[in-house]
Amino acid sequence: MAGGQERILRRRIRSVESTKKITRAMELIAATRVVKAQERAAAARPYAEQITAVILDLVKAGAAKDSPLLRTHPEANKAAIVVITSDRGLCGAYNNTIIRMAEREVQAYRAEGLDYELVCVGNKAISYFTFRNYRIAARFTGVTDQPTYDQAREIAGAIRGPFENGELQSVDLAYWRFASAGSQEAVIRRFLPLQVEEDGNGAPGPSADLEYEPSPTVILGELLPRYVEARIYSALLDASASEHAARQRAMKSATDNAEELKITLTRIMNRARQDAITTEIMEIVGGAEALKKGKGEKEDILVDHLMPEHLFDQHLDRLDTTRSLH
Repeated sequence: MAGGQERILRRRIRSVESTKKITRAMELIAATRVVKAQERAAAARPYAEQITAVILDLVKAGAAKDSPLLRTHPEANKAAIVVITSDRGLCGAYNNTIIRMAEREVQAYRAEGLDYELVCVGNKAISYFTFRNYRIAARFTGVTDQPTYDQAREIAGAIRGPFENGELQSVDLAYWRFASAGSQEAVIRRFLPLQVEEDGNGAPGPSADLEYEPSPTVILGELLPRYVEARIYSALLDASASEHAARQRAMKSATDNAEELKITLTRIMNRARQDAITTEIMEIVGGAEALKKGKGEKEDILVDHLMPEHLFDQHLDRLDTTRSLH
């Protein structure tokens, strides 16, 4: 029994060691990728921020606010959410957090009497919302590992057309915002229409002291589609860096847990081995004592059987008498 238990524990320890090697390798790969993804996200963020600032300046300079991407559509009865998740798992609560946030947002729209539309990026979001029969307008896979600007343009095209046609009241982005390798934030942000800051009287702020050629309205019309693409591209890069950081933490935790489990199983196996050795020693000692005791009793029984005690005494007396005569 003890030997069988020891073999089982040895197999489990080997299995844990194999798992630990895999999780350790995945941790190192994620650590390498998160550095590159962080650099890409940091490089793209200023462009998205600056193009947003330029659009706001154009609006303040008198550009038409009735642009399709700036205009609200109160007559529309539908809101869209772009949900950015990963294609693969093993990254902790990264996917579940964003999916739950998007699901709560959909339920809030329903409570307000609005219809919804989902644009899912990543297999995890697609699988979750498809299984629960949510309405998915567009699906994109193979994006979050290493996003490209062309992929961001495709996603932007899926939402820009319906919004410009007045089919959507608003568009929100649900994604992980990357701050650092140790800090990420799951957010849902209003994407369209673009929010323009106004003064207390409801009018745009003071115009920028700049001259535009061509007119601000023409420039705004050219920049707005690029703004949509740049914002989505920046969100994809943030989500990619956050995914790699989450996977690194998850794999590190799995590696640490595997090491603790290995230590625990080794202790149990050593204890079982010690118990088995102790049991064997006790059996050997007990057997030796039994043999020794059994041998002594056998000799006593043999003497008593061959010559009873009173005959043995008489024999000794005859031997003494014979010696005296001689």
